[in-house]
This record gives sequence, C-alpha cells and structure tokens, in this order.
Amino acid sequence: MVSPGLGSALIIEVPEAEAAVHRYRERLDANALLGIPAHVTVLAPFMPPQMIDASVLTRLRQLFADVSPFQFRLDRSDWFSDHVLWLAPGDPGPFRDLTQRVFQEFPAFPPFEGKHDVIVPHLTVGYGHPLTDLRAAEEAIQDSLPIDACAAAVALMTGQSAGGRWTKTAIFTLG
Repeated sequence: MVSPGLGSALIIEVPEAEAAVHRYRERLDANALLGIPAHVTVLAPFMPPQMIDASVLTRLRQLFADVSPFQFRLDRSDWFSDHVLWLAPGDPGPFRDLTQRVFQEFPAFPPFEGKHDVIVPHLTVGYGHPLTDLRAAEEAIQDSLPIDACAAAVALMTGQSAGGRWTKTAIFTLG
C-alpha cells in the first residue's frame, strides 16, 4: 500500500490482476484514484521525489539488473486486522528479497518507515471502508483466484503534490 501525498514508491505492477480487482480498487483503495495500478510494493515510502537524481536512478537500475524476473501466483485473499483486504503471493520470498536489496542499498529508507517487524508482500484490494464492502469484494474476487503473474520490472511511482495523482517516473527491468 502506498501513502497518498508527496513521496515515491517502488512497486511491481500486476496487470494480470486488474481484471479481478480493478472495480473494487476503484471504490475501496484510495491509491487507485491517485493513478497507482494494482501492485505489490517493493519499498514505500521511498525517498522524496526531489532527492531522486540521475545517480539514484543509476543505482536502482544496476540493483534491479542483478535480479532475475520471476513468476508468482496470487492464490488467496487475506487481511490486516479487519481494515485492509489484500491478495497474497503463494511465495512471498522473492518480493522480500527485492525489498531487502533496496533497503540495503538505501538504508535511510526502511520499508514502511520501519513500522513493521515483518514485511508482508501483498496486493491491496481495499482499506478504510466498511467491513461489509470489503467482505463483498473478497467474496467476488475468489472466483478469479489464483492469478498467475510475472515480475519483470520495478516501477518508480512519484507523487508531486499532496492528494495529487502519482506518475510512473521510471521503470527498471529485472535481469
């Protein structure tokens, strides 16, 4: 999940999930309205957009070039408390490895600002809405699972103004 407002995030877009989650994310995930596609977060928040220069982009490009693309499967829904509905990858390991690589390269930007002891890779479907709406979305999505996808690139998304749309600033190919 990406935080609205100023900032940046590194994500793996999951276009394969859009057919299943798009209409629910449009209603239940504020990030969708900001232009952020269905995704699994690699690192958020990342650095402020004004700090991202050519040297940062080069470091990211090199870091991700050393990682092979990988297949993954979103095979079940899950919850953070009863507030956030998300889809889980069957094997979260490759996502955690990517997060760890970025954090090692940029230690001033811990995943989720260091608020969580364990990184749980996920694709957010919705949050901050009535539980009945989230449960209805969860039930509707079950027929679309599993969703097979490929992580072939990491996108850098940036938000330049509070509450404004986020844009894809760069794409880093894996491998």
